[in-house]
Amino acid sequence: MARIPMTSGFALIPEGTYVFRIYDAKYDEEFGKIEVKLVNAAGMTHTERFSIKDKNDEMNEKALNAFSYFAKTAMGDFSLEDIDPEELIDHFICAEVVHTKLPSNKDPNKMVTFANLGDKSPAEYFDTEPVARALSLSRENGGAKNTAAAPKTAAPVQQTAPAAQPKKGLDLDALLG
Repeated sequence: MARIPMTSGFALIPEGTYVFRIYDAKYDEEFGKIEVKLVNAAGMTHTERFSIKDKNDEMNEKALNAFSYFAKTAMGDFSLEDIDPEELIDHFICAEVVHTKLPSNKDPNKMVTFANLGDKSPAEYFDTEPVARALSLSRENGGAKNTAAAPKTAAPVQQTAPAAQPKKGLDLDALLG
């Protein structure tokens, strides 16, 4: 009989500040949906989603502002005028993970916990020694080898957040309406 390896299962990223590497980014132009996949040094993944078009096919300014700030921070260039989301791949971003508890839409008596990204700042590389998964995840099947993520020397992470950021993180519900 063949042996099947076990995983540690799904685990919500604990609250705290992490440096993430962006390993995939997709934009569905027809529906205005942007999906950015991130991995931290421990190999835990997170997906950020931005709906930059509303149900009337109009631009959702709040979501576009949130994505613009995210992209400019990840790129370390606040003068960017436009971006192809794929340009974000293999860039790093430091972000605070904040948990939000909301009633389940399937059972209002149960609470569901979501991990959201709060305060963000530019980063050049992981702030701790990354596991192999953190460097190898890429858009192809969520795990093909990608050695471009590791710079020749690890640079220190910038830990200061821009002054315009709130202390408790961004309220994505308020931003997205």
